[in-house]
Amino acid sequence: MDRIAEDEELIPIGDVATTLGITTRTLRYWEEMGLIKSYQRPEGGSRAYTPYMLRRIKFILKLKALGLTIRELQDLAEAYGDARRTENMIPRLIGMLDIHIHKVDEKIGELSSLRRDIVTYRQKMFDKFNVSKE
Repeated sequence: MDRIAEDEELIPIGDVATTLGITTRTLRYWEEMGLIKSYQRPEGGSRAYTPYMLRRIKFILKLKALGLTIRELQDLAEAYGDARRTENMIPRLIGMLDIHIHKVDEKIGELSSLRRDIVTYRQKMFDKFNVSKE
């Protein structure tokens, strides 16, 4: 955990977890993986996050919802770096999203094929056993 200036607003780990609907364990894991940084609250010593880190956590949640893995998130964090160089991260993010778009397109094709197979098989069963439409 890093130290922070006393005048910086800090949000306790429990409040962040509750607000975002995740567990404190998830936040600790992301910290272990280098995705986020926590700060020690002066009065209690428990983990807390700055408003900037809260925005970063929300960004991580969005990227996870889009299908990015922890490893991909680590790559983005490395590209972004301590200097907060968005221009280094965005091209990597776009490339990762392109890969995920391709995977989704493939999955849609597989599911469409599966649906056709199910409909065909259903019709065969319907015709073979002369089932009435009730």
